[in-house]
Amino acid sequence: MQNDRKASYKVPPAAIRDTLTSQEHRRNKALEEQKRRRAERFDSSRQLDLFADLTLGPSDDEADEGDGQDGPEIVRQGVSHLAGMLPAAREISSANSGAAPTSESAVPAPQTAEMQTSGKKRGKNKRRPKAAPSSSGPSRPPKRKPSRWADKCMYAELLEMSEVYDGYNVVSDGIPHDIETGWVAVTPVPVGKRCLAVTHQTSGVPGVAPNLTLRSRVLGKPLMNAFPSPLPPHTVLDCILDENWKENGILHVLDVLQWKEQDITECETAFRFWWRNTRLSELPVHPPPVNAVDQEGGFSASAIEPGGHYLFPHPATFVPVPYHTDTSLAHLLHELIPLTRSSRMISITKPVTPQPRATDMDLDVPAPLITDLETASVEIKSDGLLLYVAQATYEPGTSPLSSWVPLQAYTQAAPETDMGKGKVAPESPLNVFESLVRRRLALKISSVLPEVTMEESQ
Repeated sequence: MQNDRKASYKVPPAAIRDTLTSQEHRRNKALEEQKRRRAERFDSSRQLDLFADLTLGPSDDEADEGDGQDGPEIVRQGVSHLAGMLPAAREISSANSGAAPTSESAVPAPQTAEMQTSGKKRGKNKRRPKAAPSSSGPSRPPKRKPSRWADKCMYAELLEMSEVYDGYNVVSDGIPHDIETGWVAVTPVPVGKRCLAVTHQTSGVPGVAPNLTLRSRVLGKPLMNAFPSPLPPHTVLDCILDENWKENGILHVLDVLQWKEQDITECETAFRFWWRNTRLSELPVHPPPVNAVDQEGGFSASAIEPGGHYLFPHPATFVPVPYHTDTSLAHLLHELIPLTRSSRMISITKPVTPQPRATDMDLDVPAPLITDLETASVEIKSDGLLLYVAQATYEPGTSPLSSWVPLQAYTQAAPETDMGKGKVAPESPLNVFESLVRRRLALKISSVLPEVTMEESQ
């Protein structure tokens, strides 16, 4: 039973039992909450409360209608009656004479012994000795503060789908009702590790000095040492580290949170993806690294393995994940779903690995540095399909505003010994999604076509 619960941990429910806890209800509630926060933010930035009590006085028409007594009262009086409030001349002279201290009075008085003993001594503070562990039990280690980058990615929920059909042309299959007009599709999503790419300001040459750090999605810890990149400082990207990044050096860019200290999270989905593609296309092209990084963090003399295969020391190619604004049922069925099942070919540039010479094998000399470059095509495997609400903004944590349709089921297939006992392998969520989209499209076509009677057919 323990294994069954662990296997079905990430599997969405087969049917929606309660409408108040359904994914559609939570999605609408989250979208309304985003709209409310955005409206409050705009109103506070306009500072309308400061202008609520301001008035320009009566207009000219209102002043002409009255007899002149309703307008603002103009004071026509001098200031001679305020002369009695001024101080006398003797008080002013005495105050000026006592205000300027002499040079002797400016010297501070010496401190008394009591004041010296009560004052704090200057110097380094001595560290207090650590308290001995109590005999009652071992002391608990101090709690560490969570990283500021922990759980900052917008993580999608699994799309809750149900193949139950009520037969009254009322579709309650879990697919959003506005899938054709209010969503943006991202596919094919590559296989890899979700992370954040964070850049910082450096004093070195751009593209040479390390300025980029990859941080994990959950804890925000760095996945590797900082490395150089053409990205500008103070930029935060939502990325997927390719599973074969050492062979191809690819970092897939999924979304953008910040670019040059400019916050992009409050923008809608389609604009963020357009901004991502535009800014990445403007980045300068730098040659791939020629040196590999060893385990201690230093640089070795060559990036060639003993077998002659080049390995990237860090990601060097930033590739945006394709997005599609056309999410009609026909386009989903005939274009996007087959695209999700297929692999993607990407061209990369990598150094040419020189062939070992006989003199290099006989003599104990270091291998030559890599100088020539070559273009190669690498295959990127697909992991599934992502759906984003078009009007939603970027929010950290798991959100129902983004839905995930994986290519393969999370539950592992039953072993061959159990196949004869009635256990079958779980069906792919993408296959279920395709069948539901096909049924939606058939219902849509049947509702549009006019009904043909027997008399019209004759």
